[in-house]
Amino acid sequence: MDLNVSIVILDELEDSVVKSTGTLSLSSGEIRAVVYEDYDVDTRGLPAEDEAYEFTSGVLSHSGKEVEFKVDVDVLSGKYSVTASELLELKGRAARLFTDVAAAAEAAQAQAPAPAAKVAKKAARKTAAKAVKKSG
Repeated sequence: MDLNVSIVILDELEDSVVKSTGTLSLSSGEIRAVVYEDYDVDTRGLPAEDEAYEFTSGVLSHSGKEVEFKVDVDVLSGKYSVTASELLELKGRAARLFTDVAAAAEAAQAQAPAPAAKVAKKAARKTAAKAVKKSG
C-alpha cells in the first residue's frame, strides 16, 4: 500500500523562498506532482540550480500543526525526495502529530456536553424557573 500525503516544499535561496506543493510517498520517499507558486521552472530552471540556493525543506501539516523535514533535490533529474532515514523519522513525528491532534479532539468532544444533555438541562432550568414563579 502506497500512502501519499500532500506537502509544501520550500526551496531556500539567500534572499527569498520558492514555495511549491507536491505529493510525498510515505513508502518510497519520492515527491511527485510538484507545482511551483509564482515561479517558472521552465525559464528559470530548478531553484536548486540557482547560485543563491541554500537548502530545501518540506512541511507536512495537519489540523494547524506542522512537521518540517529535509528534502533532497537531484538537479540532474529534477526530482525531489526524502532519504530513507529522514522518512523514518518523519513517519514517527507525523504519527505523534496526528495522534496528538486526534487525542485533543476526542478530549474536547468528551468534555462538551452531548446535545441531549444540553436540551435536558435547558428544560430543567425552565421547569425550575416556573416553579419559582408559582411559589413567589
